[in-house]
Amino acid sequence: MSSSNSRIYLSAPHMSGYEQEYIDSAFATNWIAPLGPNVDAFEKEVADYMGIQGALALSSGTAAIHLGLKYLGITRGDRVFCSSLTFSASANPIVYEGGEPVFIDSEPVSWNMSPRALEKAFDAAKKAGKMPKAAIIVDLYGQSADMQPLLEICDAYHVPVIEDAAEAMGSAYQGKACGKLAKLSVLSFNGNKIITTSGGGMLLSDDLEAIEKARFWATQARDKARHYQHSEIGYNYRMSNILAGIGRGQLKVLEDRVRAKRQVFDAYYQALNAIDGIDFMPEAHGGRCNRWLTTLTLDPQKIKVTPNDILDRLEAENIEARPVWKPLHLQPVFKDCAYYTHKDTASVSDYLFNNGICLPSGTNMSAEDQDRVIRCLLEILRA
Repeated sequence: MSSSNSRIYLSAPHMSGYEQEYIDSAFATNWIAPLGPNVDAFEKEVADYMGIQGALALSSGTAAIHLGLKYLGITRGDRVFCSSLTFSASANPIVYEGGEPVFIDSEPVSWNMSPRALEKAFDAAKKAGKMPKAAIIVDLYGQSADMQPLLEICDAYHVPVIEDAAEAMGSAYQGKACGKLAKLSVLSFNGNKIITTSGGGMLLSDDLEAIEKARFWATQARDKARHYQHSEIGYNYRMSNILAGIGRGQLKVLEDRVRAKRQVFDAYYQALNAIDGIDFMPEAHGGRCNRWLTTLTLDPQKIKVTPNDILDRLEAENIEARPVWKPLHLQPVFKDCAYYTHKDTASVSDYLFNNGICLPSGTNMSAEDQDRVIRCLLEILRA
């Protein structure tokens, strides 16, 4: 049981107990340097879990997006369509390759990329004679985007898609795992994700040629020669054998973590959903959300306290909560990028950012901790 004033984190790492076995093996065999048996096994185990042919363990999900874009041939001046309501790592690699992000609004049902806004962006690109070379579609907070219409639109224009499933491991869409819904897909194992390697990510694809080319680039693009020879620019992007061992231990309990995340969501929902003006992120039809973070919005016409008021009050009680992602089209670094909205007169992403909150959702949060969060929220909302 936690003390009454101990820190409650947003989504803390949660070790399974299996990790130490793989870490000890790495030390016992002196596989301390990057690569090694844990890396090979982790790639195979994730690929088997996902039902996909190829997996490449990397230092971050950002690195995976970067290599995916590089494989698709993104270069200076190329446009890439990208979800706006996401973390900046979804779009930063576009700029690494000299590309130009074009941001697409969310739709209300899934909070993910809007097919209507995507159509608007393609119509404008066609009229301007400057079509995108790729699209990055994010699965936000563990919820799959409505991939079928989005992929149909992109396929109609022959534009390849990278699925950013960084937050969505263990989620599904129409019976398929998030992370295998596009030509190339990305996972993150950052410290706050549903399973973690401390820091790390993975590039996934059924296209083994793509995976092997990305593997070459990620290992400093070293040519097959006795001496060190390089004919292309490469990157130091591979995952270490020790971190992959942590990932192997975490993968064993992934389904347990999904169940726990969903139970956390259910407890919040039962306690707060009846309050007029509170709306939880819905679970889109035909999918399973891993509920990585429990998120909700406050209707400003019905709830008189603001999200920032609530965040401040929770922080005063030593409880970590966060705003919803600030949309990328509102970020100063992307202020000159084009943006296409779901509605003609308003931005769904802006509304979700201005009125949204992410609640503590750790799988190692005790029932007492969650009750403490709920009591604080009810006190604030009823005041």
